[in-house]
Amino acid sequence: MSGGSGADLAPLGIEGAVAVVTGGANGIGKGIVRALLERGATVVIADIEEPVLDATVAELRSEFEDAVSGRQTDVSDEASVEALADHVFTTFGRCNVLFNNAGVGSGGGGKAWTNEPNDWKWCFGVNVFGTAHGVISFVPRMIESGQPGHVVNTSSGDGGFAPVPMASVYASSKAAVSCFTEALNHQLLVEAEGMGASVFYPSGGLMNTGLFTAQRNRPDHLQRVRGGTGRAGMTFDELKTLLEKAGRDVKVADLDELGRFVVDSVSERRYIIARDLDDTIDLLHRRADAIGRFEVPPHHDMGL
Repeated sequence: MSGGSGADLAPLGIEGAVAVVTGGANGIGKGIVRALLERGATVVIADIEEPVLDATVAELRSEFEDAVSGRQTDVSDEASVEALADHVFTTFGRCNVLFNNAGVGSGGGGKAWTNEPNDWKWCFGVNVFGTAHGVISFVPRMIESGQPGHVVNTSSGDGGFAPVPMASVYASSKAAVSCFTEALNHQLLVEAEGMGASVFYPSGGLMNTGLFTAQRNRPDHLQRVRGGTGRAGMTFDELKTLLEKAGRDVKVADLDELGRFVVDSVSERRYIIARDLDDTIDLLHRRADAIGRFEVPPHHDMGL
């Protein structure tokens, strides 16, 4: 289930388009990259992990040849993202689709008062500033090119719709992404002919992505120094096992198939890109009702 199309925007042609996908070397990003290549786009993968990036580019080039390339990029660093934009526009002269997809957690969640400033700096640096850096570096050039274009920002149902209380930092970052994307889309529809934005909520099952082990890329200067929150992050397999023991029927998402769904939705200019929203719609109605009664809104329940 997805939202409607952008106001008066023509469908976006994917064949022949130039696309940039941050966090595209694995997980959901890699699924999006593959879907774009299958549809005939030229793709630049931006990722902070150079060995993984090189391996992914080599794998995809065996099938799609020179239609895919990679660029090591730290989205939390504005100079790194600006260099990425310089490379893309110097090489191709345009960017038609920008996926601000790179994301991290905050290191296992925990009580709000036990999160350290470095948890906030790292999580917001990638999830929020990374999205902002992409927009700041790419969108003015996309507008100037006069080409049809679209920006897709990856949010999360955790924060984008309602928080999981024990993930307060991560949820706050994704709420910011959702709000920012909505404002961006309104501005693009007024100011930039042929351009719009979408917010992507990964959905349709449990995602086996690098988000579970994002700590591997946490910079030394943003490590915890106050002892942490008392909660450790979980691997995908650990979370899956925990949910199953709690009696949940765990559906694992096919990330390549999800990538195709995302690219199809972008082509159709859908603003909300998400699946299986019936429970979320019910939750949003209950949240609105609670707010109308001046009460604390209900939150996401992981069932653990």
